[in-house]
Amino acid sequence: MQSTVYIEDILNHRANDGTEVTLQGWLYHKRSSGKLLFLLVRDGTGIMQCTLFKPSLDAKTVEAAEGLSQEASLTITGTVHKDDRAPGGYELQVSGVTPMGSSVDYPITPKEHGPEFLMDYRHLWLRSKNQHAILRIRHTIIKAIRDFFDNRGFTLVDTPIFTPAACEGTSTLFETDYFDTKAYLTQSGQLYAEAGAMAFGKAYCFGPTFRAEKSKTRRHLTEFWMVEPEVAFADLADNMVLAEQFLEYIVQTVLKDRAEELTTLERDTTKLENVKAPFPRVHYDEAVKILKEAGLPFEYGNDFGAPDETAISEKFDRPVIIHHYPSAVKSFYMKRDPGEPDKALAMDILAPEGYGEIVGGSQREDDYEVLLARIKEHKLPAEAFDWYLDLRRYGTVPHSGFGLGVERTVAWICGLQHVRETIPFARMIHRLKP
Repeated sequence: MQSTVYIEDILNHRANDGTEVTLQGWLYHKRSSGKLLFLLVRDGTGIMQCTLFKPSLDAKTVEAAEGLSQEASLTITGTVHKDDRAPGGYELQVSGVTPMGSSVDYPITPKEHGPEFLMDYRHLWLRSKNQHAILRIRHTIIKAIRDFFDNRGFTLVDTPIFTPAACEGTSTLFETDYFDTKAYLTQSGQLYAEAGAMAFGKAYCFGPTFRAEKSKTRRHLTEFWMVEPEVAFADLADNMVLAEQFLEYIVQTVLKDRAEELTTLERDTTKLENVKAPFPRVHYDEAVKILKEAGLPFEYGNDFGAPDETAISEKFDRPVIIHHYPSAVKSFYMKRDPGEPDKALAMDILAPEGYGEIVGGSQREDDYEVLLARIKEHKLPAEAFDWYLDLRRYGTVPHSGFGLGVERTVAWICGLQHVRETIPFARMIHRLKP
């Protein structure tokens, strides 16, 4: 009996050799060899070689198949046949073809195209094999993120997109009218996640964030996704352990579940295989020494730029944790080290291979008076932080957290040169469509 199946059902041996099936999908590629016509059909779950032996089919079926163009949609019927020469080890011996939607002059032809052209046609470029691999890996990374925290007793706390105040100045925030006042698109859900930690002990938020940075680097988007855990009664050391275990879990899950996609992307996975805790821990002062020894013109007290991060990470075979940054270059909510008052209890994790900061976090300031003084010192509107200060008024505790950007993580794990390929529809300084 004929049944409609997905290609993955065949490739995963859920449709037996000799079974007659119907596929519905799009024409990925077509070629002819004498009496044989080969159609590569994709349906979103895989690509299947469908073979037509022209002498055994009626003229209408052959004409319909030969008239198909790249990305035309179709229904195709045939018998599953095991063939080690075919992609995935199976082919469909075709008995019927029904065209559905035509595709005339499909713009993304099998040749080289520039990145701007491909981004203009991003809605179609998503259909390509490499983009499929990237977005399937992204899917697995996001699932691994949720599984890691859900399986460790964290509670998801959804945080607002509209925020009433700029946490760290307005220069990199998108401002919008909000009835009779101003609002900002969130840069981070962290402050709200801290409230979640005070309520649930362990909480995380996960959603889109926005940065109005006029940056054209390969690491930056104006809209990206970030996950931010916050843990009550956790110090900087606890935070580093959680972050390295988290990264290890994500990377090892992708290596296990997406080996085929990594192969499609020709990703060298040897350095990914090294991503196992514990990670090296390097004090800021030690990191500066590494830069000086490498001959980089770095001024002590500054934050690290992309070349600096790359030079530091090259010294290690796995991600490296840099901690105790100068408090002057870190945010107002980061606690200072009592033993090193000029240093913040902050840490970043740098990914190998030049991908830079992949995680940024800190122990949060838990003292009411100190936090209030910092807010005033940074010239932030104190009334906008009344609720945040309440977390220190009512049952304050030491607590820590960090943020991980999904797009940089996808770029690193996939070995991509630019983050624009890591999200279905990238938003950059000069790109707002499609």
